[in-house]
Amino acid sequence: MRTTRHLMALLLAAALAPSSALAAGAPCYRGVNLSGGEYGERGGTYGTNYTYPSEETIRYFGEKGMTIIRLPFRWERLQPALGGRLDDGEIKRLKDAVGLIRKHGMAVLLDPHNFGYYDKTQLGTAPATNGGFADFWARLAVEFANRDGILFGLMNEPHDIKATDWLNAANAAIRSIRATGARNLILVPGTAWSGAASWEKDVIGGANGTVMLGVRDPLDFYAFEVHQYLDADSSGTHPTCEGADAAVEAIAGFTAWLKRNHKRGFLGEFGASTDKDCLDGLTKIYATMSGNNDVWLGWSYWAAGEWWPADEPFNIQPHGGAERPQMRLLAEAVNAKAKAGACTAVKPAGN
Repeated sequence: MRTTRHLMALLLAAALAPSSALAAGAPCYRGVNLSGGEYGERGGTYGTNYTYPSEETIRYFGEKGMTIIRLPFRWERLQPALGGRLDDGEIKRLKDAVGLIRKHGMAVLLDPHNFGYYDKTQLGTAPATNGGFADFWARLAVEFANRDGILFGLMNEPHDIKATDWLNAANAAIRSIRATGARNLILVPGTAWSGAASWEKDVIGGANGTVMLGVRDPLDFYAFEVHQYLDADSSGTHPTCEGADAAVEAIAGFTAWLKRNHKRGFLGEFGASTDKDCLDGLTKIYATMSGNNDVWLGWSYWAAGEWWPADEPFNIQPHGGAERPQMRLLAEAVNAKAKAGACTAVKPAGN
């Protein structure tokens, strides 16, 4: 039997969602994660243990109307020694991938896909100190500072880190980015995997919805990144979507939080299989964000990439020319008219 709280959440979702399945408006950042750069261990060989997207794949998603690519990579591979210079070969590979994405008219969200760790050391713990994290972001920011269409995602899914400790690390990184003169938009996750469903719950060291209001950006040019999957435990590891209703409620709840606190959000990861309940849930999530593009900057679906197997349930990488049903939903969503001026990747000087 559904609880009163569950029913209230459904009412909230209904109030926030537009009347049509996919509304006429849409957040201007609509895209996909192109997975591959985060694969393997730090000493892996390019082309054998990890990869970056090919121009063929990038072109495909550009032609489908995508406006952003979230681009995962490994911190340790890009900066082999904490406090040290960026690896010349790896920064070139990253820049080449960014260049191809920009060539095809899409923005890029840079994503150190490390879950709040450097190797197996948690952020805030020596030698992976907040200062080391700040140093990494200062070096990376210099490489991409004020380049049109480049967004900085601080960290993929920090977990097992107290919210208060993660806030300190995030603020250290933001200070160092701004100290370089970079005015790029920064996306700030929460701890506890940055889950939308748990955003206002005290999972570890305080609730993200309370603690992360302490983010301090001298330019006030940031948004919060959350992730949300539709399976029973919101992990994104199951092909069925018993958690579809809960996921829709979570996005509605986070939308309401953004509005109450005058913040902006980005759904950095979400995905599901071709199961009917999954596709229905995805449609409702798109609709909620489209109907509330005053607070939603956009979303990036998880995932695609040349090395994803064709039978991976969430995969939308084209194989043999066949388009996945999830891709058809994405294409319908990206063809909606975006709110003009809602997304700016670099804050204009003087503002």
